[in-house]
Amino acid sequence: MNITKDQVLEALSTVHDPDLKKDLVYLNMIEKIQIEGNKLSFTVVLTTPACPLKEQIEADCRKAISTLISPDLDVSIEMTARVTTPRKDLNLLPGVRNIVCVASGKGGVGKSTVAVNLALALARKGAKVGIIDADIHGPSIPIMFGLKGERPAIQKIENKHYILPIEKWGVKILSIGFLIDERQSVVWRGPMVSSALRQFVTDVIWGELDYLLLDLPPGTGDVHLTIAQTLPITGAVIVTTPQDVALADAQKGISMFRMESINIPVIGVVENMSYFTPKELPQNRYYIFGKGGGRRIAEEFDTNFLGEIPLVQSIREGGDFGAPVVLEKENPTAEAFMNLGENVARYISILNAEKKEVKQV
Repeated sequence: MNITKDQVLEALSTVHDPDLKKDLVYLNMIEKIQIEGNKLSFTVVLTTPACPLKEQIEADCRKAISTLISPDLDVSIEMTARVTTPRKDLNLLPGVRNIVCVASGKGGVGKSTVAVNLALALARKGAKVGIIDADIHGPSIPIMFGLKGERPAIQKIENKHYILPIEKWGVKILSIGFLIDERQSVVWRGPMVSSALRQFVTDVIWGELDYLLLDLPPGTGDVHLTIAQTLPITGAVIVTTPQDVALADAQKGISMFRMESINIPVIGVVENMSYFTPKELPQNRYYIFGKGGGRRIAEEFDTNFLGEIPLVQSIREGGDFGAPVVLEKENPTAEAFMNLGENVARYISILNAEKKEVKQV
């Protein structure tokens, strides 16, 4: 039978992205339509390689072609991705599509652990990812990546020296811990910290990234204001535990990002240490610090609940020994972090689609 590209586009216009609530043709997600006799091929360009609905979208495309054109066509679909960005001015960090803060209202909730495993989860899904350890006074990312004692390379371009991030497991990494002795305390006043963070942005060759994560220090202070005023932030992920005291501080964190002078969208809340699961009893859950607090905060502040991360020994061991748990295969905790990565990427895509202008770079 003879079919045309217009027929293919008409059929695929009945397929909607479940998150963006618009059809694939309207969203310009259909490319490279090729028709040769009984063979049809095309590419579906998703808004993130971490899309959790990839299989559903592909199945819906095949069903639309079969139902509206012919069930006898030999259909080949390539599923690829091009991450969207809300950015209009790309003079600063021109190759970075989304800058995401990972923050907490208080210390001790596992924010850095979440940031590291989130970065690796996104990278495992095929995204280009970088992470900045913005916790200048307490850098822990070098330890978590197994990079203690490492030093980044320096590249000279037009009489100016630039830092090259260290890359491991597909993630580009930069921390003040790479630049000082690990036994040395960073006793700096606010302006010095702000200056160092600006250098991590302006004097570093980050290249092309889909997501640049900023592991912020706990609390609400100078660093957060510097970040908000210096960088075009896509949104913030808030890390909490189920404890009431942590939840109270998480509320302050959300309120800070929503202040008029900062105005950074909150992507959602992730609840760390949600429950304890013994290794020998993987089906058992013990809610040591309370239950459901993170979800309640998300509902109260009308934001997304991104997931629960269990309290298990392997997370602590992975952080201490420089082998993050998300790298393990067939591990329920690793799956929890992979789900977190999918949810963060998903809600960033939705957030970007809601902007008046979404530019793809």
